[in-house]
Amino acid sequence: MENKVLATVLGKEITEKDLKLAVERFPQQSRGFLATEEGKKQLLDQLVAFELCYNYGKDSGVENSEDFKEKIEGVKREILTQITIEKVIKAVEVTDKEVEEFYEANKEKFKTPETVAAKHILVETEESAKEISEKIKNGMAFEEAATEFSTCPSKAQGGSLGKFGRGQMVPEFEEAAFSLEAGVVSEPVKTQFGYHLIKVEGKEESTVQAFDQVKDQLKNQLAQEKQSTRYMEFVEELKGKYSTEIK
Repeated sequence: MENKVLATVLGKEITEKDLKLAVERFPQQSRGFLATEEGKKQLLDQLVAFELCYNYGKDSGVENSEDFKEKIEGVKREILTQITIEKVIKAVEVTDKEVEEFYEANKEKFKTPETVAAKHILVETEESAKEISEKIKNGMAFEEAATEFSTCPSKAQGGSLGKFGRGQMVPEFEEAAFSLEAGVVSEPVKTQFGYHLIKVEGKEESTVQAFDQVKDQLKNQLAQEKQSTRYMEFVEELKGKYSTEIK
């Protein structure tokens, strides 16, 4: 693919590839404009201006200034420090055996919670709840009753609350929902919101995620922990090697 030359400054070519690389340095939200003709023109103008300023800086002796030398030393320190840290933590390894041993010792951490999918009808009084319950026993569909009688916004979905786990509903409602068999309509359940008739659609028991499901994620987690520990150990070793005073 041709790498078209877009501009030349003192023999230095600025190409389409240079422009593309420059675009990639911008945040994603800014790239839409830079993809337009006007955006490309503005960016090319900036690259040209950069080359002009670079050449002027060289010709006017900026490289010999103390300000330049100070900034170069600062960048050098940052790069040298970063490469040193990367070298130290790169040596850290996590074996598959370590990952599996951690998994076996911490299976509780990989449990998926038990959940219930339920529908409900909410009314103000126990008497109303009992009357609706009788209608359902006599053949009225629970969903129809919810749509007609419930005061909860879920009435628009036939009373459906979707799937939820423990700790997401008020205690009285949760206890009733998790103790009900699927398809059974509860007796009126009183909560701070009123009286509920609850119908459980289905249940999912708590399960432990298989090792293969969490292996990669767990390996990354353990690697990060070991790298952090090794880094802190390395810093302590350096404190013993180089005179250090923290006030």
